[in-house]
Amino acid sequence: MAEERLQRIKAGAFLASVAGISAFVGFGTTLAAARKSDPKYFNKGIQGSVELADAGAILALRALGWGTFYAIAGTSCLCYGIWKLSGAKDLKDFRVKMGNILPILPRNNPPQSRTEFSGLNDLLTYISEDYGKKK
Repeated sequence: MAEERLQRIKAGAFLASVAGISAFVGFGTTLAAARKSDPKYFNKGIQGSVELADAGAILALRALGWGTFYAIAGTSCLCYGIWKLSGAKDLKDFRVKMGNILPILPRNNPPQSRTEFSGLNDLLTYISEDYGKKK
């Protein structure tokens, strides 16, 4: 039980670090692309009027805040609605009810198709040409 919890904590930390690094790299790449595409106006925006830069930053933060609020509120309402429509009392009951409603995925044991690919091109070629053909 403790090992499973530790494993989940490690997995969560890994996903959070990957997401954080991705966001940092994405922001840096976007900033570099903006600087490269029009360096004159980029530098003017940084060194120019402080009021204009502050107004833009405030507007961007307000948009980010409202976007985050709408995303969290919408997802929460959707999940809560599905929970209430299912009539479940707890998470185990919800899992059982959804298991009865959703289709059962067949087991692929032993695999009926290829499982090893030499690279991404091989995988994409297999998906576009050979997948689903009976041999």
